[in-house]
Amino acid sequence: MTESHRRSSEHESPEAGGHQPYSSPVNPEWPAPPAYAPGHPTTAAHPADPADPMTATRPIPAADPMTATHPVAAAHPATPADSPHASEPAAPHPRRKRNRGPVALLAAVAIVAAAVGGGTAYGIQELAGGATVASSSASSTNVVPTGQKGTVAGVAKAVGPSIVEINATSNAGSSTGSGVIITNDGEIITNNHVVAGASSVEVRTGDGKTYTADVVGTESSKDLALIKLNDASGLTPATLGNSDGVQVGDEVVAIGSPEGLTGTVTSGIVSALHRDVTVSTNESQGQQQQQGQQGGGWPFEFGGRQFNGDTGGATTTYKAIQTDASLNPGNSGGALIDMNGTIIGINSAMYSASGSGSSSADAGSVGLGFAIPVNTVKADLPTLRAGSMN
Repeated sequence: MTESHRRSSEHESPEAGGHQPYSSPVNPEWPAPPAYAPGHPTTAAHPADPADPMTATRPIPAADPMTATHPVAAAHPATPADSPHASEPAAPHPRRKRNRGPVALLAAVAIVAAAVGGGTAYGIQELAGGATVASSSASSTNVVPTGQKGTVAGVAKAVGPSIVEINATSNAGSSTGSGVIITNDGEIITNNHVVAGASSVEVRTGDGKTYTADVVGTESSKDLALIKLNDASGLTPATLGNSDGVQVGDEVVAIGSPEGLTGTVTSGIVSALHRDVTVSTNESQGQQQQQGQQGGGWPFEFGGRQFNGDTGGATTTYKAIQTDASLNPGNSGGALIDMNGTIIGINSAMYSASGSGSSSADAGSVGLGFAIPVNTVKADLPTLRAGSMN
């Protein structure tokens, strides 16, 4: 302490123009200052007095806004009142904002979740109390169970319960086709040629239950129809995808009831897009064809040629997805599905070599099938639900 008092007495005031104080205000024998500022910064409340040896070592003079808010100022001595910078206000130092632990963690996880998938992002937003719910587009939705993604078995398991067999009866005869459940109370999309002119419609679901159904609306120019099951509930609706994102070579799965074999699954690829397919709009044409040729299919035209018989005088043409997935009579109205388990098309026409003039060796699918793009279906749904019968 003797050395400390001696040096303090030798200190001359700057106002008197004397010798400047010793460059280091800290005695080597004193304990080192703390690495961080104390919890209550009392030094800012007491201005440094150059004449006071105790306050000369205080690190935070009240007149210096830089040191008043920054703990590392302990390394700088107090600024004298006559300093050339005393009259200039120091630039405010930006305060570092410390994120609270849970909020920062949730924000970081939410950013990662948003990049991974909508479902996870939704869960994080709920935890963080967010008002917006993340939604994924139909094209990015994955219906297939995680362990079976990208497999035909996974697609069949996920979508199979949404595909039905349809038996329609009219004065011209009967026809068998397929359909896709789109609501849990029994709205079903199928082909117009499956139910057109029907006096009664019977539907069998994948679990073996049988329902009667009414035709709600038809659109012969697109070969589409909407029917509704009577007294149905708790059904499994399919997820409608986005046919605009389909590419040639994409793997697909077809599910339907060829020859009355409910829930038959086949697979293949998308062979081509935007094919002009011409079908009959005559409501009795399909039933007559099936009765006249056992195992025959719905007649259609493609590339200037007729398949499965004569389409008749009244026809319509639409753009279709071509697939080599095996389709047979009875697949009409069933689903063409991508590997995420979403519907990309409604199967509508397929070439069947069976019938008069064909040998048994020619019977069956030849890998030439067509489906109505699901975006066409979605665009026509309001008209069909309104009861349009075109």
